[in-house]
Amino acid sequence: MNTSVVSPGRAGLILLLTGQMLPLIDTSITNVALNSITHSLQATATELELIVALYGVAFAVCLAPGSKLGDNLGRRRLFMWGVAGFGLASLLCGMAGNIAQLLAARIVQGAGAALIVPQILATLHVTLKGSAHAKALSLFGGIGGIAFIVGQMGGGWLVSADIAGLGWRNAFFINVPVCLLVLALCRRYVPETRRETPSRIDWTGTLLLALLLCCLLFPMALGPQWHWSWPLKAALIGTLPLGYLMILNARKKEREDAHPLIPLRLLQLNSIRFGILIAMLFFSVWSGFMFCMALTMQTGLGMAPWQSGNSFIALGVTYFISAWFAPRLIARYSTSTILLTGLSIQMVGLLALIATFKHWGMHNTALTLAPATGLIGYGQALIVNSFYRIGMRDIQPDDAGAASAILSTLQQAALGLGPAMFGAILLHALQNHHGDYTQAVNIFLIVETAMMLALALATLRMRQHLRLPVVKTCQAVK
Repeated sequence: MNTSVVSPGRAGLILLLTGQMLPLIDTSITNVALNSITHSLQATATELELIVALYGVAFAVCLAPGSKLGDNLGRRRLFMWGVAGFGLASLLCGMAGNIAQLLAARIVQGAGAALIVPQILATLHVTLKGSAHAKALSLFGGIGGIAFIVGQMGGGWLVSADIAGLGWRNAFFINVPVCLLVLALCRRYVPETRRETPSRIDWTGTLLLALLLCCLLFPMALGPQWHWSWPLKAALIGTLPLGYLMILNARKKEREDAHPLIPLRLLQLNSIRFGILIAMLFFSVWSGFMFCMALTMQTGLGMAPWQSGNSFIALGVTYFISAWFAPRLIARYSTSTILLTGLSIQMVGLLALIATFKHWGMHNTALTLAPATGLIGYGQALIVNSFYRIGMRDIQPDDAGAASAILSTLQQAALGLGPAMFGAILLHALQNHHGDYTQAVNIFLIVETAMMLALALATLRMRQHLRLPVVKTCQAVK
């Protein structure tokens, strides 16, 4: 690692965190623009799922190669490439004349985000020490709540304001000047860092992962609309040989002393396995919740985009507060306790939301939804803060990058698959209940609560393994 790098300073830190906010804000903005996109491009509910899901899958597939490219070619350089690609894709999203063009631009946008995000954490890690490092990581962890609030409120206002008659397109165009500003200042304030010894990228593993995720994504997204025709069933069955080929490829890479996309020896660790379980259950529930709730509020409750955005302010505020204080709680209590607390609070919030829809039905407002969504947001932040600490618990320093790539890739894959999974559940429930959103939304909320209960039971089973000295956890994360 280059030891002569300098600190990014306050201006550099702001630029890096702004880059981090771009993909996070974009997710929120896209959710509040769903109904406007439906009317403008005559999009179906399945196509709306793909608008969200393809972005997440492209993000997941390109994340590990993006991290390796940053290590080899320079993290500031890849950060700037990612910002430029993200800005160009945002412009193309706003100019899209049909759904096919929008979906293609969203894939490029996800790839751009995957170049941005790995460089930020790596740059902070190698350029900052001591208290400055700790503060930067706290900001890195808490920025999600701020981005969520800005995306929901700002996106809702942009779409509703209909500036220059562009409607939902402004939600994407707003990224362009922000990207240009970051690019203009990046060379001056962000230091360049890279690995001294380049590492090879597992392109075969990356391709297999892309194919596997597509074989999961498209059947789940298109299944209800295509009545689970044989090509969709064949694609689902195809995930089995693709998974086997990924294992063979990983074994081959390890025999050659190369670096497979997912090192099999790390999958032997209980901490990594449990981290994968958290990633697949929690993050799919999280993204599925945001998509289905946005669709319910705009299409079902008839809320305007700004009203839909404001309905999640309580969630964003409590998420930020919880994320800010979570490191102090983790310093005092075991990670399993924090995780169980977060899961319990989120399940109470989900049950409260079910009760809210049963009582208020289609007359819900941002005010009636606030208590339940506030609880959900507070619990979510505790779970997110526990995720990497648990997953990285048994990882040696030399394996930190590979383990982080596994967890991050699966996290983003789950975020991409969540809208397809729970969107299909919501649409199926709507068909069975003759378009009754009150019944349909509660069905998908019950499924999400059950998944969080399963994760809580798994945590209780793993509790003895997860109770460890705080210092060891911190060292593993670093």
